[in-house]
Parts: sequence; C-alpha cells; structure tokens
Amino acid sequence: MRIRVAAAVLSGAVVLSALALPAAAQASERPGASTKLSSFAPNTVRPNDSLGGVKFSDAVINGGKDIVLGVTTKKSVTVTYTATSSSGVALTEAFLWQGTDSSNTDTITGGLGTDDDPACTESTTETGVYSCTAVFNIDAAQDLKDNGVAGTWKLFLGAYDLYANASYNDDVATTKIKKTSKLSVNATPEPVKKGKTITVTGKLTRANWNDGTYAGYKGQKVKLQFRKKNSSTYTTLKTITSGTGGALKTTTKATVDGYYRYSFSTNTSTAASNATGDYVDVK
Repeated sequence: MRIRVAAAVLSGAVVLSALALPAAAQASERPGASTKLSSFAPNTVRPNDSLGGVKFSDAVINGGKDIVLGVTTKKSVTVTYTATSSSGVALTEAFLWQGTDSSNTDTITGGLGTDDDPACTESTTETGVYSCTAVFNIDAAQDLKDNGVAGTWKLFLGAYDLYANASYNDDVATTKIKKTSKLSVNATPEPVKKGKTITVTGKLTRANWNDGTYAGYKGQKVKLQFRKKNSSTYTTLKTITSGTGGALKTTTKATVDGYYRYSFSTNTSTAASNATGDYVDVK
C-alpha cells in the first residue's frame, strides 16, 4: 500500500491516521498486516520523545547521502536501522517527515511513507535485536508536488513488540532532500588570440517540484573554473552571483587552450552541479 502522508494526518506526536499497523490485539499473530491505527501513542507524549519498550538505533538513510531529486525523478531510498526489545518485535513502520513539531499539524510541511512494511530479521547471536530495512519509492512529480519542501527531513519509526505494545520515536535520524540543479556555459569568441578577453555566459537552474520545470536560480554564488587542455583538474578563476532567471556572465583573459565551466556548490535545499566544460582554442 502506497502511503503519501499529508500534513493533516501527522498529529498527536506521531503519524497517527497514516500509520499502517495491525490492530493491537492482532500484532503478534499477524505481523505485517495493514490496518490503520488511530491512537498509536497518547497526545501527552512530547515530540521527539521515545515511547515504549522497542528502541531504535543505528539508522542510516540513503547510505548517509543526500536525497537528490529532479522534476521527474523516481528514486528508491533505502533506510536501515536496528530495533531492540526484550519482548521481541512483531513489526515496524517507517516514515520520513518534515516539520518542527509532530504533535502540531500546522508545523508539518511534508511526509513520505513506504509501499511495504520494513523487513526485519532477528540477530542469530543477540536475542531481541533486529536488523531492519525500509524502502521509500519516491516519485518527485507525485510525492513532492504539494507535499513537502527541500531541506531537512526526519525519520519516524514505530513498532509493536510480540505482546502488542506500541513504541515510537519521531526523530531517529535526519536526511536532506534536495533539488537537482543544472548549469550551462558558453565561452566566446572561439578561437581567440592569446591575452584577449573572452566572455563566459551561462545559466543556473534548479528543479521546481510544483510545476515540473527547471527554474532560474537567482542570487547564488557560482564559480568560474578553468582547466588546461590535457589536464583533468579545474581551478577557480573567480566567483560571481547568478542574476535574474539564474543568468551568469563574466569576462576573463585567454592565456592557453582549455575548458571553461561554471560550478555551483550545494546548499541546504539544492544539490551541487557543474556545467560541461566549453573548449576555447587560443591562437
């Protein structure tokens, strides 16, 4: 079952109405069954507290890397974690959510769920220790259009032990979901006499999940870089700021044959990118 969590269903310090777990009385008999639970944890529990006897640790989201999505990106993101309980673990559930307070729907800006229940395997050497894997199949065009923004997202984990006792932690780990950026470059004139000025233009854009386009990214620091012919290393010549519509334009002196490119470093919402180098022949 695909669960696209909207802000309205993230409440009561947990993902209440969207959390696909079996009814408490059936948890130990039918692990993996999918029934919505509307009272997974009491509203009196403070956000970011851990509730219950199942403890979560060692969570790794997407191999520790940022999740980078373009306008049509479909990406499978793997999350691994350990669930530990002296009463065993019947099943767990995982959500990625964004906001400041999971008990206040006004502060929730997005949420993502898994297609299937996470797979958990008990250790053969340690009783009550389970290694779990959850897979988030994220479709940028569907899941992020009106549900969430780029930036920091938190991992919510919930579980039932074998006696149907519920546990959860709404801030086990964090990751960043970022927008793909793109750069173009054009250096002119080509060829050029040694010592003459060349003009380097280009454009910085990034994914707009709301309308499915790449929009100009204004006001960002972008490096003009150069590498000599037969070299593999770029060096930075100067840093400029992208203008209206993400426009880039600057000048530099041509000294030797080589490639010019623009380079953008990552920030909290947007991934890094490099333009493909434009070759200039110096006569």
